[in-house]
Amino acid sequence: MVSPSRNLNGSSCEASMKLNSENVPLRTGPPTREELLVHYPAKFTWQQLKTFVNSGDLGLLKRDRALQKRYDEWALGIKEQYGSVVNYLLNHRLRWGQPDTLSLLKSSVIDDGFYSSSTSNFASENEASSISSPTPYFCWETPKEYISIIQNDWPYSVPPEIEHTLIWTKVPIYHPDLVDESIKGRIDQDGLWGFTGIESPPPSPSHLPECLPALAEWGITEDKMVKSAPPTEGEKALIEKAGSEVHRFVKNRWDETEWETAWFVNPPRLQSVPNLAHIHVFARRK
Repeated sequence: MVSPSRNLNGSSCEASMKLNSENVPLRTGPPTREELLVHYPAKFTWQQLKTFVNSGDLGLLKRDRALQKRYDEWALGIKEQYGSVVNYLLNHRLRWGQPDTLSLLKSSVIDDGFYSSSTSNFASENEASSISSPTPYFCWETPKEYISIIQNDWPYSVPPEIEHTLIWTKVPIYHPDLVDESIKGRIDQDGLWGFTGIESPPPSPSHLPECLPALAEWGITEDKMVKSAPPTEGEKALIEKAGSEVHRFVKNRWDETEWETAWFVNPPRLQSVPNLAHIHVFARRK
């Protein structure tokens, strides 16, 4: 298990109140925390965010529209330089087995245990292949050189105290040993999600109508949602098995006495980088 820092990410509330458009000019490329606070203030509360995750339609989770436009412009330059966003990730952004040192949005989680092991997680790729072999699917035991944990450089419209982390993996998350064939169609449409460290059940999807006004600028209404029919008890058990290894990983990294999280894995229909498996984690210190 990893130990968290006691210092919260970013400036204090008092310092944040002094930020404005004059002393925080807009740049290009990935935003700073100050830019997010001033120019892209959060549209969702933590409770709304958890409701969206638990709604059955992960397509409800959105990035600020102005920030999305900035991302789209940035991505054009990245594609010109690297050929594709995937090439950018593989050749620059993802440092397999190493801590994230490139993000402008720093995490307050200290991975003391995660990056220290009997094998060197900082070995070259050739050396790493001779040291350990990947697991069949993503799990806590997956060798660290097959994992890259970074902050989302382009976070969704979440409150400033929420860390939006991405866990990238070279091994699959959706695997036949975990995803029963009988629920594959459901997983392909809905994806997987879960919660850790919460002291009460996650918000019921029945609360979604009262949260939908937060999505008004995206034109989201309940009739436009894409989700499956409620699962049977047997299907619930199979869905839980399908997400069990991701859930275990998140519980191990974000100490449940210190953090509550909402995590999800997009279904194929929503994957912006379909050739690279990754998990989204929204983490909030208690």
